[in-house]
Amino acid sequence: MITLLTGATAFTEHRPPPRPRPPDGPLGWAGYDAARRRAAARTGEEESVVYGTGTVGGRTCVLLSFEFGFLGGSLGGPTGDRLTAAYELALARRLPLLALVATGGSRMQEGMVALTQLQRVAAASVRLRAAGIPQIAVVRDPTTGGGWATVGAGADVVLALPGAQIGFAGSRVRPPDADPYAYSAEGQFAAGQVDAVVPPGELATAVAHWLHALGPHEALPPAPVPRALPPAGEPSRAEAADAGTVEAAVTEPAHAGTEGAADAGSTPRLPATGREAVARARDPRRPRAEAYLADCFPVRLPLHGDRSGGTDPGLLTGFGLRADGRPVAYVAQCGTPTRPAGYRAAARTIRLADRLGVPVLTLIDTPGAANDAEAERAGAGAAIADAFAAIAAARVPVTTLVIGEGGSGGALALASPDNTHVTADSYFSVIAPELAAAILKRAPSETGATADQLRLRPQDLVELGIARSIVA
Repeated sequence: MITLLTGATAFTEHRPPPRPRPPDGPLGWAGYDAARRRAAARTGEEESVVYGTGTVGGRTCVLLSFEFGFLGGSLGGPTGDRLTAAYELALARRLPLLALVATGGSRMQEGMVALTQLQRVAAASVRLRAAGIPQIAVVRDPTTGGGWATVGAGADVVLALPGAQIGFAGSRVRPPDADPYAYSAEGQFAAGQVDAVVPPGELATAVAHWLHALGPHEALPPAPVPRALPPAGEPSRAEAADAGTVEAAVTEPAHAGTEGAADAGSTPRLPATGREAVARARDPRRPRAEAYLADCFPVRLPLHGDRSGGTDPGLLTGFGLRADGRPVAYVAQCGTPTRPAGYRAAARTIRLADRLGVPVLTLIDTPGAANDAEAERAGAGAAIADAFAAIAAARVPVTTLVIGEGGSGGALALASPDNTHVTADSYFSVIAPELAAAILKRAPSETGATADQLRLRPQDLVELGIARSIVA
């Protein structure tokens, strides 16, 4: 597996200093030393983990690889020595850690001594995380037990090979009627525990892109504001009662050099009324998040799921590589109510980018947070609060562009408090006009007038200081 990624000559093995071991291990398990000798003769390895430095796609990293043929890739005391040595090597050299995992779990012949290696690995991983050094795991068949729960699932980015068996419970200890799909790479992807399922032939390219995106790299400038893309046709304003056209100069950006922001000579057609702004934001023909992301990033590396068993198809997260090679993390709403899993995935992405020093771009487009009973049971309030906290705590620049609907706190949770921009086909409101009218006990016929009163148009948002500029 190492050769698949590095080629035949781009890996240098390291070994920790040997330490004395009692005969047949710490438990004196009869036949353990003989089993180790047979495993060594079969695999050519002395232990179930090999580690060292290597180069993947021109990026140097520390690699560790499990040898499943050596006692099922199980973890024992000597394995723990090698794993922690690999993490310490990555820390000392400030290199990303790439783990190629295939393990059946902890080694029975070493009992609790084997199990406590998980604590050693977790502590080593925490030290890397605190130092801002990325960790990538490629999980192979099988990856179960403590190896999955530490080296695998504990990584920043988890890639899986198709068909791999993945899960904390191994095949011999799970319930006999358990659904095998739940323990597969594809099932774990569906549950938001794996970021991507990557065929072996594409793995080297995917890993190289991730190593480039996650660093290390020098401090990066803020994410650019994507340029607005022309819609397929003129926005339909059938919903607006008094549609009109306003040709107005766009307010200058609050800071110079904002890529894509309108300058003094730009005159995008702005909505004349609040109700027209809402109609334009809801028009199905205006550009959506996928169009903006495709225009901004030649290479996109999605992060998938909230790591709590949930996914939200209406929220895109990941890292993008710009044409100049610079990485930017992105969180993009796709026009649907955002679900709790979406906010948790967004918070995960923002915190990872912040830890690695990568700027963040958020695209706002939602009528609001999902408000059904299932969303409440899934912790909507706590998930939204976590997204607010991730944005508030971010030390890296966070740039926001409102590209459609900006519905209440469900949109604001992902918006930068001091670097938000808006398009001419967007609005941002304390709540949707229909709901505002209902709260105020107004007739449905007054929804348009309520939208006007809310001052939710792009030009209103700039004048109120909510947005820094209108993007042309």
